[in-house]
Amino acid sequence: MRIKRATNAVKKRRKILKSAKGYRGAKSKLYRTAREQVMKSGMYAYIGRKQKKRDFRSLWITRINAACRMNDISYSRFIAGLKANNINLNRKVLADMAVRDPEAFAALVNQVKA
Repeated sequence: MRIKRATNAVKKRRKILKSAKGYRGAKSKLYRTAREQVMKSGMYAYIGRKQKKRDFRSLWITRINAACRMNDISYSRFIAGLKANNINLNRKVLADMAVRDPEAFAALVNQVKA
């Protein structure tokens, strides 16, 4: 006697179609196309999570650079100066400081210049 997958197969299909909800056209209605799209979407989401980190780091560097230029120092000299003075602040914090508290950032730049 062979084993039939009735309820398990239906559950599997329902799970795929549920995660394909909101996709355009057949991609949210038909199982085969939905399965393909869900797999692709998962890959895109995985890649996107890595890209987001790169994008934010690049944004922080741009903001720090702009604030440094206002204080007559280049980004690379500023970062080198921070390392030389053993000031351990990450780029996220530095960028936030540059945007929200320019006076404190200017004080930091003066400390690096000295």
